[in-house]
Amino acid sequence: MRFELTEPEGSEAFKTSPLDRSGTPPRESSVAAVATLKDLDKLALGMPEAAKEVEQGRPQYLVHGKFFCFHRRPRPDAVDSETGEPLDDILVFRVADLGVKELLLSDARGIYFTTPHWDGYSAVLVRIPDLERLDRNELRDLVEEAWLTRAQKRLAKGWLAKEE
Repeated sequence: MRFELTEPEGSEAFKTSPLDRSGTPPRESSVAAVATLKDLDKLALGMPEAAKEVEQGRPQYLVHGKFFCFHRRPRPDAVDSETGEPLDDILVFRVADLGVKELLLSDARGIYFTTPHWDGYSAVLVRIPDLERLDRNELRDLVEEAWLTRAQKRLAKGWLAKEE
């Protein structure tokens, strides 16, 4: 999936020539844009046969009635280390298997985590504020992999064939 720059309504920002005043073409940035909840929504709903349900203001993304990503309710197994209050900002992403989970948990940035509730379950947790520490390509990969764990084999195989 490709992301395109969109300009705010009424903006003239992108109506100029692709060349700047010096006549040189613009350079591509080596810095990927950070991921947002809006990106998550767009990516998740961009997957074939994906649907979104909202329960108590929390999005849940499903394929064939099975969750592949959701914003979970606060639980006593994930608490703020300073206040002791249950965290209210956790996303759950399905992963292919426990090996993939361990690989993500070993990421030095500390973006992915788990709690005792998720022990032995193929899923990783991400705090919503930590999405900005992922670039959009990483989020895309996370969403696609989560979707693949829940999509019917026929649908997943067809989608993978199109992506090659």
